[in-house]
Amino acid sequence: MLKIEHIGIAVKNIGQSNDLFSKLFGKAPYKLEKVESEGVSTSFFMVGENKIELLEATNPESPIAKFIDKKGEGIHHIAFEVEDILLEMKRLQAEGFVLLSEQPKKGADNKLICFLHPKGTNGVLIELCQDMKAL
Repeated sequence: MLKIEHIGIAVKNIGQSNDLFSKLFGKAPYKLEKVESEGVSTSFFMVGENKIELLEATNPESPIAKFIDKKGEGIHHIAFEVEDILLEMKRLQAEGFVLLSEQPKKGADNKLICFLHPKGTNGVLIELCQDMKAL
């Protein structure tokens, strides 16, 4: 793993949360994007060298809607940048981690993504990210 790519925060209302985090960080999000396959609207903020992703459910069956129903708004996941997502997925499976998908999916911010099951990571949802430009 190369670095923390971003921290994802589940929110009920992305418009209100963008206003709140814009005030907190002193700047607007640099990107707004819907990821229909995941049932989310996202926004991204740069904070120094770090990114914060806000995620709002676009339907009641979205993983974000289910997360908020169970736990409320808050930190949803930590994403790590990887050089080769397929190799990293194979390595982690060999180490006994459970992947939530067999193949990487297209995610927000021009990334290929894969999540690790939080039961195997002390309750923390881990996302692997590879820049699609690196392919």
